[in-house]
Amino acid sequence: MSTQMISPRLNDSPRSREKGRPTPRDRARPRGVVTGTVVRIGAKGDVFVRPLRSARELPARSIVSLSSADIGREVVLAFDRGHVRRPIILGCLRTPDVGPRAEVTVDGETIVLTGQKEVSLRCGKSSITLTQAGKVLINGAYLLSRSTGVNRIKGGSVQIN
Repeated sequence: MSTQMISPRLNDSPRSREKGRPTPRDRARPRGVVTGTVVRIGAKGDVFVRPLRSARELPARSIVSLSSADIGREVVLAFDRGHVRRPIILGCLRTPDVGPRAEVTVDGETIVLTGQKEVSLRCGKSSITLTQAGKVLINGAYLLSRSTGVNRIKGGSVQIN
C-alpha cells in the first residue's frame, strides 16, 4: 500500500476553478485593502471592478449600494479569504472635486430632493427646475393647471403673454 503525501499547493485544474477553489495565481494575496475602479454594472446589477495595477475586470460583491452613476468611481476593495479573484467593495472613495450629487430623503410619505445650486426634473421636452435663488422654472410644449377649488396666481407682478 502506497501513501501519498498531500501537497499544500493548490490544485489548478479546470475543476477547481469551476468550484471556486483558489488557484496558484490566487496565492499572491494582497495585504490590507486596495483601491480599484467600478468599470461596469451588468443588467442584473452585478458589479465589475478593476483593481489598481490590474488589467483584469473582476466580478465583485459589495456591501454598499451602487448604481450606473458609480461607474468610473474609485472604490476600496478587500478580498474574500485573501483571494485576488474575489473582491468585495467596502465603499466608494470621495474626492474633493466630487461632492454629493443629490440628497434624497424618503420617510414613506414624503420625498425630499436637495441640491446645492438647483434641482431639475426632466422628461422629453418638459422640465421643472428649482434654483438656489428661489426661482421655479416650468418648461414644456403644453402646460395644464387644473383645480377643483380656487386656482390662484400670486406674485409681485403677474404677466400673461
